Amino acid sequence: MSTRYLIISPILVVLLFAATLASAQGTPKLPSHAHAAADTAASQNVPVEAQAAATVVDQFGTALQAGDLKAVELLLDPEVLILESGGAERSRQEYLSHHAVGDAKFLKEAHVQLLRRTAGRSGDLVWVGSESEIHFQKEGKPITLLSTETMVLKNVSRSWRIVHIHWSSRPQK
Repeated sequence: MSTRYLIISPILVVLLFAATLASAQGTPKLPSHAHAAADTAASQNVPVEAQAAATVVDQFGTALQAGDLKAVELLLDPEVLILESGGAERSRQEYLSHHAVGDAKFLKEAHVQLLRRTAGRSGDLVWVGSESEIHFQKEGKPITLLSTETMVLKNVSRSWRIVHIHWSSRPQK
């Protein structure tokens, strides 16, 4: 079995997990993710061996919401795969040159409330699944999105780097 297969296999498992968390309903025409710093009074099931990676997930959200794209860049692996609303960005550079600025602008005006978080670790990989509400105003009306996020992080030279992100959201009914 090749090394590449060993890395992809856990990622596929995480993607299946993310699909069960995500809603099958249509996606809004707004950013469909909750990758900003969130309230900490959420239900969390993060084992000790995954806590450092979960902290990187929080740092990523905080940096993105603040518009600190340099910090965002440092937390993403160069070959990160980001899936959202049926689309894909296949590298850190692609994300930073396309959606990162719009995501930061949207999140700057939003309030993200973390509801639940769970995580697990297998060797040098950690997955972190988060469920959140994103509160914001559009055309003067309050809107709440229910959002799910899965991140896979890899331990690279004693640092956790995000190698995969999947975001999915839908309007709260």
